[in-house]
Amino acid sequence: MKKKDQICGMDVETNKAKTKKLIFVQNKNKYYFCSKHCMDTFIHGKTEPAKKNKVGSAETILLKIGGMTCASCVKTIEKSLRNLKGVSQANVNFASETAKVDYNPKELSQIDLENTIKDLGYNTTKTEELGILKLKIIGMDNPHCVGIINSALNKLKGISSKELLVTEKATINYDPSLINSERILKQIKDVGYEPIEESNDLIDREKEARKREIDSLKIKVLISIILSIPLLYFATAPHINFPLPNLSSFSFAILQFILTTPIIIAGYQIYTRGFSAVIKTKTANMDTLIAIGTGVAYLYSILVMIFIYLGKYSHNDLYFEVAGLLITFILLGRYLEAVVKGKTSESIKKLMGLQAKTAIVIRNKNEIVVNINDVRVGDIVLVKPGQKIPVDGIIIEGYSSVDESMISGESIPVEKNKGSKVIGSTINKTGSFKFRAEKIGKDTVLSQIIKLVEEAQGSKAPIQKLADVISSYFVPTVVLLAILSSLTWFLLGNGFAFSLTIFVAVLIIACPCALGLATPTAIMVGTGKGAEQGILYKNAESLQIAGEIETIIFDKTGTLTKGKPEVTDIYTVKESYKKDILKYAAIAEKNSEHPLSESILNETKKMKISIPSPDNFDSITGKGVVAEYDKKEILLGNRSLFASKKINITFIEEKLKEYEEQGKTAMILSLNKNVLGIIAVADTIKDYSKETIQILQKHNKEVIMITGDNKRTGNAIAKKLGIDKVLAEVLPKDKANEIKKLQKQGKKVAMVGDGINDAPALTQADVGIAIGSGTDIAIEAGGIILIKEDLRDVVTAIKLSKYTMKKIKQNLFWAFFYNSVGIPLAAGALYPFTGWLLSPVIAGAAMAFSSVSVVSNSLLMKGWKSSK
Repeated sequence: MKKKDQICGMDVETNKAKTKKLIFVQNKNKYYFCSKHCMDTFIHGKTEPAKKNKVGSAETILLKIGGMTCASCVKTIEKSLRNLKGVSQANVNFASETAKVDYNPKELSQIDLENTIKDLGYNTTKTEELGILKLKIIGMDNPHCVGIINSALNKLKGISSKELLVTEKATINYDPSLINSERILKQIKDVGYEPIEESNDLIDREKEARKREIDSLKIKVLISIILSIPLLYFATAPHINFPLPNLSSFSFAILQFILTTPIIIAGYQIYTRGFSAVIKTKTANMDTLIAIGTGVAYLYSILVMIFIYLGKYSHNDLYFEVAGLLITFILLGRYLEAVVKGKTSESIKKLMGLQAKTAIVIRNKNEIVVNINDVRVGDIVLVKPGQKIPVDGIIIEGYSSVDESMISGESIPVEKNKGSKVIGSTINKTGSFKFRAEKIGKDTVLSQIIKLVEEAQGSKAPIQKLADVISSYFVPTVVLLAILSSLTWFLLGNGFAFSLTIFVAVLIIACPCALGLATPTAIMVGTGKGAEQGILYKNAESLQIAGEIETIIFDKTGTLTKGKPEVTDIYTVKESYKKDILKYAAIAEKNSEHPLSESILNETKKMKISIPSPDNFDSITGKGVVAEYDKKEILLGNRSLFASKKINITFIEEKLKEYEEQGKTAMILSLNKNVLGIIAVADTIKDYSKETIQILQKHNKEVIMITGDNKRTGNAIAKKLGIDKVLAEVLPKDKANEIKKLQKQGKKVAMVGDGINDAPALTQADVGIAIGSGTDIAIEAGGIILIKEDLRDVVTAIKLSKYTMKKIKQNLFWAFFYNSVGIPLAAGALYPFTGWLLSPVIAGAAMAFSSVSVVSNSLLMKGWKSSK
């Protein structure tokens, strides 16, 4: 392999700074790698090196295709494009006659893509760059609303893909040659929602929009309540023998009309949203039910008022108060809902509030204050005492102490000097320093955390599927029930007025909003609560499954132990070998990334031994290392390594067992197949590891430790921790298989590991829990990420999961119970037996209360605390 070959998606020679310091020396050439796995892959050739077109190198192009006649054309073109080296994704849209292709321009060009399509017999030209619209859609905060907007956007030609989340976030990809952003925004507005384009001041604009919505609702509610008081009196007075105004029937009708009409106007959005959803997108929503129910009552009353003027009806046939009071209750419910729903996403707002707004950048030897969005990778940034560090980077000059409590949870400031990593939005305490910006914008640790929380809040838990299915069929079913109920009573001879009451009551009492809000509000608060405690759930599914876990597997090194072992013993076969054994071991390990190598190198530093680099180096996964220096072959590793090389080690077997029974890792060293001795290294157990194990076992969780170490070492560590079951001598690639075996037994398994070396196991587990900190947070492979290296957070993550699921089940129960009881009552189920009929006014109040109660129940989670 030549020196400029691609490894891990990065050019070896030109991008050394972007790789981790993992080096393999071969024939005096140095190769740089981003992970141990990639280095082993390169050395042993077990799998192909990673493709270059990873995140950051791919570009997106939109091609216009002519000549497609059917769906098979789409498949043919997609398959041909995807088979091209350098193409990571290709999607062909038959309706818009376009192909969206993600490709690496270093491996192939636009012309290559066009020629591939032309060779298949189609015409192609490049369109404008693909349009991407990132929005905050005010009001899109439950699955039902997501469905309405999704249906509306499906009516537009030119939208290639879209992602709509109940957190009011939306990402829409579109073809600018077919549609523009203004048309998309108008479509969303037409179905009654307010879209805000993302920009630097999104948080402020969103806050203003939310405030405008609440202020507007407050004014409407106040006006409606004032006008509704006399309407409420008119509705109840005859039943409690209170006098009505001494007016003629027509004058009384006019008075009610004057009081009701402003209320109807105040609730105009209910009608525009309700009817436009049906007219423009052929979908119905909760507003449709309300609009039909109150609209029928209002228009019927106007018709009665005309007949009163003609002397054919009396004021007793009016339903103005029903329409007016219903709209008032609904507006009041929505006002309260808007206030409490704003609190479910407070965790995100708090995280966003941590971000710095400006940075001091050194340009042309001058200090310039720039907007945080204008900082570029490679910029030299100055940070003064008391300032927030604007982005992630590495200190190049100066020293200070930094408060990293927002990331680590530790209140004690961390000392920083040249070469130290700093994290954006943490607070500089004492000194000044300069650092080179390494990660900006969406790549910073805080941005990654915010993204993870937002994605988790917008994802769907498996338990939500039932609510989604029911909600999709709910509105048309309710309309049908309302018609059938009112028609049945009318045919039974109860008159039109009675049947109308039934019709309106059924429409109003049915509330899919409570059903739609039950799961997402609890998920939002639960994931936000987790983020406050340093626990990031990547999705709602992980949040749900965590509470169902029966078996928890802990990786040993770096998870249960600190992963920073120290040399405890040096045993030599001959006294004369004593001065050489540590030196040759250090030479062999100098280019290794294994934690054990660090302990040997640290020992040589203490003894001030100068260590040259090996001429050749080979890491053998699960066995050890082979190196060459000064024409001598150095072997350093376990029994398996020496067995594979057919070197006899029986004469040191007793010493090996002695170290292993003490929980130490024993490494054998040989020079030119001549065994020199043993270096024993011991790892220390992390704080709270034993406490965490005890708590989990107390809660009847099966705890297993998995390690690549031999059985004696593994059992020794497990004994100290109180773990009964140990899976030892397991290679990284086999960890996932061990999890599969447990899953085949019907167990729900969680894997707790460092998130990089344990990636396959974390992915295989029902839920992977990655222990991560600092800048590694963005690349962890688990479904749950623990920012702090406190293993007690494993227990907290499980407890929070159970508590969140408890709240979701409570919400779903009350939403189902409310509709199950409310709809039959509104349909007059008790009327034949008791003569009692549910008033549409009471139905409206109950409907408003149901949504508020579900959200309020979720908000009670904000007071949850985990005892460690």
